Amino acid sequence: MTGLRAQDLYKLSSLKESNIKVLGTSNVHDWSMEAQNPTAEASFSPLAGNDGVPKNLISLTFSVAAKSLKSERTSMDNRTYKTIKADAYPKITFKLVSSAITPIKKNAFLIKATGTLTIAGTSKTIAMQVNGSVNEDNSITCSGQQKIKLTDFNIQPPSFMMGAMKVGDELTIQYDLNFKKATQNSK
Repeated sequence: MTGLRAQDLYKLSSLKESNIKVLGTSNVHDWSMEAQNPTAEASFSPLAGNDGVPKNLISLTFSVAAKSLKSERTSMDNRTYKTIKADAYPKITFKLVSSAITPIKKNAFLIKATGTLTIAGTSKTIAMQVNGSVNEDNSITCSGQQKIKLTDFNIQPPSFMMGAMKVGDELTIQYDLNFKKATQNSK
């Protein structure tokens, strides 16, 4: 059948094997938040060839509840939820538009990916470089970091204490995601 590509569905494994952090700055101190319970599905072409890596990333969807972002301070969490309009836009999502995989060495590859990131109801196309590796159990780990600007998503960097503390516009999203092959009966 022409036009059909073989693919294997992978789902994000437990948070013990995956993590996502949002790092930011302010004029007072740097800060970080960690995403709790993200969900993601990816379709890769089957592992093949001497390099043992997939040839294509066919699809990828990612979602995290905005209110699952947690820092060390509840007051910061609540300010963040207000800033990103978490009540009106409860999900932060990414959907792959296109990708290209380049083998680097055995079981290691680079993904150049373009997709749509949606935060606080605003969608923006971003381009990312992702490091990929195939583990001994055939799970796939994708890691890297992506810089974004709050203002690109129509979010004004907040200030607190009558302007004495100002949050920086640029954020860094660090991720280390472990995808396991889904079983035939998974949904």
